[in-house]
Amino acid sequence: MAEKKYKNKEDYSDMKCEHTHAHKDLIKKVNASMLDEDELYDLAELFKVFGDSTRIKILFALFEADLCVCDIAETLNMTQSAISHQLKILKQNKLVKGTREGKSIIYSLADDHVRSIIAQGIEHIEE
Repeated sequence: MAEKKYKNKEDYSDMKCEHTHAHKDLIKKVNASMLDEDELYDLAELFKVFGDSTRIKILFALFEADLCVCDIAETLNMTQSAISHQLKILKQNKLVKGTREGKSIIYSLADDHVRSIIAQGIEHIEE
């Protein structure tokens, strides 16, 4: 996906309105549905979790199959300790869950919302 590169402030002119005017009805609509500051903060924090390539690799692996820590570590060629650290962050953000099976914990995506986010992200970058 080609992206415009801006070298200086003048290059942003295509992102500005030609006329200074406010669409008060649209502004009112947006403000009426705007999340409160705490919700916006939580949403930003959630998206930060997706900003780490190791966590994305783990999420993608779990998108394909439910796996234990050792399987994830082997798949990603990383240590179990490194995987466990990232799984803790993913669990804290309710993106993955673990289910005990005997002596192992099998990890999976937390719900269909997470599966949808991953699927839509893949679709978006492949456009």
